Amino acid sequence: MSSAPLASAGQLSIWTDVDPEHELDFNRWYDREHMQERMSIPGFRTGRRFRSIVSCPRPYLALYDTDSVQIFRSNAYRQAFAKQTDWSQRSFGRMRDTQRRVGELTVEVGRVEGGALALFVIKDDSPMLDHIKAGLQAVVSRDHIVRASLLCTDVALSAPLSATAAPAQADRVAMIEATDAASAFDAASSLASQLPAEQVGSVFVFQMMMRLGN
Repeated sequence: MSSAPLASAGQLSIWTDVDPEHELDFNRWYDREHMQERMSIPGFRTGRRFRSIVSCPRPYLALYDTDSVQIFRSNAYRQAFAKQTDWSQRSFGRMRDTQRRVGELTVEVGRVEGGALALFVIKDDSPMLDHIKAGLQAVVSRDHIVRASLLCTDVALSAPLSATAAPAQADRVAMIEATDAASAFDAASSLASQLPAEQVGSVFVFQMMMRLGN
């Protein structure tokens, strides 16, 4: 029996805004085509969509968990990424201020998914990353908190969806999931407050819209 450690799960995060004029079509595209299309790629475990319940520059968030980050280097994924449908091309063009991240979940605690998710972005060179990792490991002991994770952005894999989008940065995204939004927000805010302001972004909280997967 092999004693090699299990590979960390991979994750694709699409965090975006869309012009209100195209919002209905954007949601139809996700609901009726795009998420099902992505989840047909071998190695994709779950796909989830969220919408912000607080003021947020990018109110829509999609998260796809995979068996490992290597899935995003597979031929199947490359072909799916390179061969988009017409509906996808239109929808990508309507997204605004999109942040696309691909990387490893270097922290993943708790297997239950929460209906509410709070997140904040951390600069990759923060000297307190180990402290944040320990905090995420511990936060699931709090009431109503069911999952905590940390996405480490792989810049090489995180190509933007359009030529006008800003390139990916080497950063981390801390995510805390709970059974209610207030608990998720409070836990994330408490953890983020332990970092210097220049190393951490604002805390945003989302409600799950849909889920596809095992």
